[in-house]
Amino acid sequence: MEQAYKYNELRQHEISDGEITSKPMVLFLGPWSVGKSSMINYLLGLLDTPYQLYTGAEPTTSEFTVIMHGEKIRTVEGIVMAADSSRSFSPLEKFGQNFLEKLVGIEMPHSLLERVTFVDTPGIIENRKQQERGYPFNDVCQWFIDRADLIFVVFDPTKLDVGLELEMLFRQLKGRESQIRIILNKADSLATQDLMRVYGALFWSLAPLINVTEPPRVYVSSFWPYDYAPDTSRELFKREEISLLEDLNQVIENRLENKIAFIRQHGIRVRIHALLVDRYVQTFKEKMSFFSDPELVFKEIVDDPDKFYIFKSILAKTNVSKFDLPNRDAYRDFFGINPISSFKQLSAQCSYIGGCLLEKIERAITHELPSLLGSINSGKNPALSSCEATGCGEKPKNRYRRN
Repeated sequence: MEQAYKYNELRQHEISDGEITSKPMVLFLGPWSVGKSSMINYLLGLLDTPYQLYTGAEPTTSEFTVIMHGEKIRTVEGIVMAADSSRSFSPLEKFGQNFLEKLVGIEMPHSLLERVTFVDTPGIIENRKQQERGYPFNDVCQWFIDRADLIFVVFDPTKLDVGLELEMLFRQLKGRESQIRIILNKADSLATQDLMRVYGALFWSLAPLINVTEPPRVYVSSFWPYDYAPDTSRELFKREEISLLEDLNQVIENRLENKIAFIRQHGIRVRIHALLVDRYVQTFKEKMSFFSDPELVFKEIVDDPDKFYIFKSILAKTNVSKFDLPNRDAYRDFFGINPISSFKQLSAQCSYIGGCLLEKIERAITHELPSLLGSINSGKNPALSSCEATGCGEKPKNRYRRN
């Protein structure tokens, strides 16, 4: 269906085999020098090893760093990651060679990385323009946000400046609120009273940016292997850290359910796109006569689709929400690149052996994927929820220096 109706040219988001089989992705976002890289070093126990991510008080991470499992420790260049179709990162090639030079992968044998992939991002620097980076930074962030199973937005309590770059980031996170976790890192650098004031100030700053009824979960601790500063809320910090590890473990255990739900959501969007293109084609054919100018007829349809009930007719279909409909202007650009004559109607997308594309995708959305999801939740197919693979039942624990 994607290929027949060129969905990737509208959304620039096809699901590859690599994405379907990929591990859950945990994305670290936030301003510079708030402890994103230190937090990854801590979770993986990399501190004081040759493989730790470089950290410092100045902006240090200028690349998108993907930390993943491998049989041996090695660095993988961005151009290699994008060229390997077996990985889930091949679509990143569309952001250009300048970006691929800023993409690096690190493979290492680690039990946690067998079940999850971490992505460290360049810190947000206010007043820095995108063109200074040499690649579309916000678009790249959006690509990772769309695919992340868990998104840690990390803050330093000593610098809570919320500027235009951070506002743009939270606009990109809209619709992914259930995946967002706010991390107030380096919490032991403040006295308890000051920390409570900072906690309130953080919510005051973020409230206009996160327009949801239920605020995201906030973790308050110091995520590094050093002992907490004296006269701070040690017990609170340890409980918060354990809660975060349990949250991370839950994402790993739910990876199959999340993947199936993600594929079903994608299928719904592809189906809506195909229905819209089909409606455009049908309307075009109905309005054409022997003496009509094809370009003028189609321009009238594209410029004012509401006049021809293009979008309203789709809402009458099953499993179509008005909130899932693409932007009308996107189709003006879409058909500017792809002539209307290059598309067949959905009724013509059938074969004797393969059946009809629309019927197959509707069956998958309505019956097959929900049934698969139900079988996993009810434990009917134990092969899909193997405790050996997911570690289910294993209580998360802090494996590092603190007791």
